Amino acid sequence: MRRPANLVLASTRAAWGLALLTVPGPLVRWAGGDDTKRARAVGRVLGARHLVQAGLVAAGWPPAVWPLGPAADVAHAATAAGLAVVDRRWRRVGMIDATVATSFAASPLLVRR
Repeated sequence: MRRPANLVLASTRAAWGLALLTVPGPLVRWAGGDDTKRARAVGRVLGARHLVQAGLVAAGWPPAVWPLGPAADVAHAATAAGLAVVDRRWRRVGMIDATVATSFAASPLLVRR
């Protein structure tokens, strides 16, 4: 289903994914984390996932697989929140990432009828 709201959400996700993929270091620093090689690699992997998911949303996922997108975002939010709980140094980064992932998970509810 290619509705304008889906395209807005896909574009927002694509912009976030592109930022994570191309400039992960500044984003990690902005969020309060250490700009390490590992942190940049994780940011790039997550950015690539967001870009793929944005492309699938923009293309109009078949209804049978529609729940997979929010499920991936919920899993992402849970792991980011887990990071915030277990590693004090990465607490702020984990909570910001969990909030973004939760927002992406909930966003399809805004466009569903």
